[in-house]
Amino acid sequence: MPRVTSYGRIGIIGSGRVASALGLALAELSVEPLALWGRDPARCATAVASIGRAVAAPRMTDIAETCDLIVLAVSDDALEQSILDLGAGGGIAPPFIFHVSGRNGAAILAPLGVKGWLTAAIHPAMTFTGDPHAEVGQMIGARFAVTGSTDQANEAARAVVAHLGGIPVDIAEEHRPLYHAALCHGANHLITLIAGSCEALAAAGVDDPAALLAPLVRAALENSLGKGMAGLSGPLLRGDKATIAGHISALRKDCPPLLPPYQAMGLATLDALERLNGKELPSPCRPMLEKER
Repeated sequence: MPRVTSYGRIGIIGSGRVASALGLALAELSVEPLALWGRDPARCATAVASIGRAVAAPRMTDIAETCDLIVLAVSDDALEQSILDLGAGGGIAPPFIFHVSGRNGAAILAPLGVKGWLTAAIHPAMTFTGDPHAEVGQMIGARFAVTGSTDQANEAARAVVAHLGGIPVDIAEEHRPLYHAALCHGANHLITLIAGSCEALAAAGVDDPAALLAPLVRAALENSLGKGMAGLSGPLLRGDKATIAGHISALRKDCPPLLPPYQAMGLATLDALERLNGKELPSPCRPMLEKER
């Protein structure tokens, strides 16, 4: 895979967690100190300090006018306006620009593409918690969803990912929303799921719910990643009607906020088992779960 040697100057739009981590990882590729612009001057100063070899740009258009690689690391809702604002500036040569939004592909960058810019979407499939140095290390071996507007842009995007130590995964423009929905369902909803389980354990008198739950959840995660639905165990798989009835009664009494997601996930599990087997599998547990709707 091709690797980037250097850019004259790299610019980053944004001053949040992703901007800081990518800035730190890419700063060595910038011949001139990396330029960073953010709407909040205080956050921008913090990001510049965390990167080290970087300076704050006075205006967003300064990035467009002086940089040949530009990273758009802003929120999804701010992305379109940032693209329009960048397009108002003019550089000495058409740069390569990519954004890091998960749900958007390269099409949203079309106003810059018509100006001759190379455009792409590069989304790191990982979490950013505010520790740039640790996150630079976590990028090694991580997957990055790549969607280039042209073959040349796709090649440039893959070269950036190679420098970061990541593994590019090509995602078609039309599949970006589905790709991002899958990630949110698997990661964000997992946090909601675990938080609900811990809440129920606390209601059951457990002093350290996370410690009790951790080995079971880690094993379940490994099983699900390695085996899919074939890694499932528990009362739904066995059809233990009395056990499920006891769960519903206990949740209704002692942890009612958890009952609706428990019911929804139970039905989703039964549906997934049916899809796995390619036929309807009547379960004694389904009627009582549906009754809770």
